[in-house]
Amino acid sequence: MSNIVRSNGRRVAITGIGAITPIGVGVEGLWEGLRRRKSAVGPIRRFDPAPFKSRIAAEVSDFVASDFMEQRRVRRLDRFSQFAISATRLALDDAGVRPEREDSDRAGVMMGTALGGIAFAEAQHHRYVEHGLRGVDSALALTVFPGASSCNIAIEFGFTGPNSTNGMSCASGTIAIGEAFRSIRRNDVDIMVAGGAEAPLAPLTFGAFAIIRAMSTRNDDPETASRPFDAGRDGFVMAEGAVTLVLEAWDRAVARGARIFAEVCGFGLTNDAHHMTAPRPDGLQAARAMRLCLAEAGVQPHEVGYINAHGSSTPLNDPTESDAIKQVFGSHVPHMHVSGTKGYYGHALGASGAIETAICALASQRHWLPPTVNLEAADPRCNLAFVPPAGVEAAPEYLLTNSFGFGGINAALLLRRADNA
Repeated sequence: MSNIVRSNGRRVAITGIGAITPIGVGVEGLWEGLRRRKSAVGPIRRFDPAPFKSRIAAEVSDFVASDFMEQRRVRRLDRFSQFAISATRLALDDAGVRPEREDSDRAGVMMGTALGGIAFAEAQHHRYVEHGLRGVDSALALTVFPGASSCNIAIEFGFTGPNSTNGMSCASGTIAIGEAFRSIRRNDVDIMVAGGAEAPLAPLTFGAFAIIRAMSTRNDDPETASRPFDAGRDGFVMAEGAVTLVLEAWDRAVARGARIFAEVCGFGLTNDAHHMTAPRPDGLQAARAMRLCLAEAGVQPHEVGYINAHGSSTPLNDPTESDAIKQVFGSHVPHMHVSGTKGYYGHALGASGAIETAICALASQRHWLPPTVNLEAADPRCNLAFVPPAGVEAAPEYLLTNSFGFGGINAALLLRRADNA
């Protein structure tokens, strides 16, 4: 076991998970979706995708916003903010936290998103073209900006502590959790809601990614389109969804008898300073993000038993991430389980890192590591020790999750198994 140095701050527990994902809603829905080991990707139904070469996505099909908030509130929010509030309500309920009983100044919100309410703004633009300004929803200015997610959560639950939504692309959910972790560690707050939300499935928004040819065109077999690390991968599959976590000071969580999924114990953040869409070929800064994460926790590479990889299913990212993992973990790589879970639910952009942190927390608590769905023949450049197709019963002490985004953003989080913490 590690000799962890925590003299620089408090320990941080994950005590609640709220999930709105294509494979399931709620913590048990997410877990059941993982255990099914099936992809949720299918033909796009939200709009007509005929103009695009890619016509598939992972949609959240069983979400009803009024299950989580009053109907009048539903009417004033777009899907992006509905996801954020709904996931948070699920997370708080899961944690057994009653917002009205909290010291509101000691409770905050950190969220991440790549695109915020842009899909709603796109729909409003059509109304503007057809009907002029009178046809536009009066709430447009209040829904389109990314901070609507964290601010609406704060308003809904009365949390007056630190509040921020970062827009750092596909790493933003991970960054939000990392910053929330540090807020608690510094004793700025006692409890944080943290995660990511994304609702990007609209024609122009979707088309922006189609233009740069980043998405899979496996339209004839959508369930196998998202295939991280597979030799036959041809791009990512866009998705929607949200996950929020309840993070608490460890001593507070223990004192109230909370169930603890895992401990957050390290966070690393770097930038490639190389290219807006292509990762730095040598993976140097992605590797440094992982090293910084381990260093903050006082953990050695050989102590990590599982990595939930970013694994976007793109030709460039997957081998670069594989190389970065090898740089950090060296001879330990063959002894460490790795999976890329976007084969299940596609790539929900800024929500992906939050989804994957939740998966790590659940895997840690329930001692089962999910596989890489659709990994049939690994790219020879991605020769890692992948979790077998059936998943694996295991209880690693430390689990690491990576998120990489446009602009060269690299983020990594380290979790520790709660019964060993």
